[in-house]
Amino acid sequence: MRNLSEFCTCRDIACKLHPTRHDKGCAPCIRKNLNSREIPSCFFNLLDHAGHPDGYSFEEFANLVSAERAK
Repeated sequence: MRNLSEFCTCRDIACKLHPTRHDKGCAPCIRKNLNSREIPSCFFNLLDHAGHPDGYSFEEFANLVSAERAK
């Protein structure tokens, strides 16, 4: 099986859920975000101007996507 951390764009490698810190891939991070009703930070990294968002909620992500599309 391919190393799932190969494509991870998360920059918070100190996080205990980062796939380089265990052998469970992205599942623990995704589970935590789903339970918190948040979007994983790797999705924010796909946006050109996300920087450090105010939060990782669905709404914050949608607002950033809308702002990027309006440019």
